[in-house]
Amino acid sequence: MDRQLFRMIATFGHRKFVEYNNNHWRILKKKRKRAMDIMSDLLLHGLDCIVYGSVARGDVSEKSDIDIFIPQNVPSYKVELALECYEIIEKRIVQATPNHAIKGEIVLEENTTVSFPLVKMKERELDFYKFGGCLNYNELLKDKRVAGVDKRLVLIIPKERGHEEIPLTDVHPSEVARFLGISIDVVYERIRVLTRRREIGRTGIFLCEFIPINESFELALKRIISRNPAIRRRL
Repeated sequence: MDRQLFRMIATFGHRKFVEYNNNHWRILKKKRKRAMDIMSDLLLHGLDCIVYGSVARGDVSEKSDIDIFIPQNVPSYKVELALECYEIIEKRIVQATPNHAIKGEIVLEENTTVSFPLVKMKERELDFYKFGGCLNYNELLKDKRVAGVDKRLVLIIPKERGHEEIPLTDVHPSEVARFLGISIDVVYERIRVLTRRREIGRTGIFLCEFIPINESFELALKRIISRNPAIRRRL
């Protein structure tokens, strides 16, 4: 990995090192403990899951979200049963674009969201999580940190005392794809979406519908399908 990184840096620009202080390590430990507790409960119910984003990479702050994803089609009641000891703040059905998978999201306390697909995902969609950096429970248990790209379009590369940063403006997308082990199409797409977010202040989302806490995701999705032809076509 380091030889490949050296080639990237030597070819495309300079890197910046960010050293973590004791408070940063404390925040990271706290958020990872929260993630592991929830992931452990999901695994006990037979639900494989990953944590992605800053908690996986290590570049957290007090406001960082804890994002957990179940990369498999499962009945939503199994997810809610696994989370029954947590307070559910809200439930919603989301779809980033008409071509992306429809997902259910359960928002818990402490900036925590558990999401899962309500339809079959395309294989390329799983690369989205690798782009931002993701870890499974065992990797998190071993205190591993993984490289990924943050919302600023900066490649975060974990190091012993912190992390290195390489702006994607200094790296060719093919190198980013090769380094993260993902499709170059995903790199281009994420650059496009996140650049637009920086320009207009938001990414925009095709579908985001809040549903009652006591309503099942499947029933709510049927209701959405009945009135939305674009959703029917995706299914």
